[in-house]
Amino acid sequence: MDLLLSALAQIARIAVPYALVAVGGTLSERSGVVNIALEGILLNSAFGAAVGTISTGSPEAGVLCAILAGASTALLHALVTVRGRADQIVSGLAINIGSFGATRALLKALYSSASNSPRILEHPIEPVPPFGLLGPLGDVIGQPLFLAALLVCLVVHRLLLRSGVGLLVRAAGERPAALDASGVGVVGVRTMAVVLGGAIAGLGGAWLAFQQNSFTDGMSGGRGYIALAAMIAGKWKPASAVAACLLFAAAETVQIRLAGRGIPTQFLQMIPYLVALAVLAGWVGRAVAPAAIGRPYRRGQEEG
Repeated sequence: MDLLLSALAQIARIAVPYALVAVGGTLSERSGVVNIALEGILLNSAFGAAVGTISTGSPEAGVLCAILAGASTALLHALVTVRGRADQIVSGLAINIGSFGATRALLKALYSSASNSPRILEHPIEPVPPFGLLGPLGDVIGQPLFLAALLVCLVVHRLLLRSGVGLLVRAAGERPAALDASGVGVVGVRTMAVVLGGAIAGLGGAWLAFQQNSFTDGMSGGRGYIALAAMIAGKWKPASAVAACLLFAAAETVQIRLAGRGIPTQFLQMIPYLVALAVLAGWVGRAVAPAAIGRPYRRGQEEG
């Protein structure tokens, strides 16, 4: 039983940043904006969490800084692509590359290190007591940040698929000209969705920094790209994307637990990516992207 609870705890711990980034990306892409910048958003928000916590001694301030860093990075992507109508793929890649360089430079400037920040608090946010009965699993799912992440995912799923606000977001990604004709600004809706998605992904960066007790150069480690795969596998639905993230987290748990058992490290490192490819090969063919995704909107344009 202890082994099972320990494995479930590890899956839950690994899944949190994937899930938050995938849900944030879903919000952006359902509005019609491709968001490859998720990798950079995750990295910047993890850096924001570390700097905020170290500077103030408060993990809550660190979480707030992570959310602001994620939202700010997403706002840059929105300004360039939604308002500037630049290529969304190029903007995302530029933000990702720039984020790796910027965080490394700031790390060196602030802490005289090109690889790590100073350690942040060992247990920045204590688990809620009733969850202690579940042992190692309770230590993870009882953390207020985990509960907040779960709540955010549930709220976004309902907001996007079953509310008037969600209808506007989906209309911006499916029929932007019709939305514009109804008197609702497409640019405003898309900007709001991208920025809110960045803030949600920023919460994932905070989780990443707190779990590793510091910021490490390049610590996003491709999670933003895996989250993109989860979003597509989940057919741009938040709850389904979270389910795909749990699958990827399980694959990563298997990878960690097989380490040191004589299996080549290079093969083990491939496991999460092989799972991602298998999932995409199995599902992406049946997944239908929002009709206007990747298309900058200009008032008066014809919809294809």
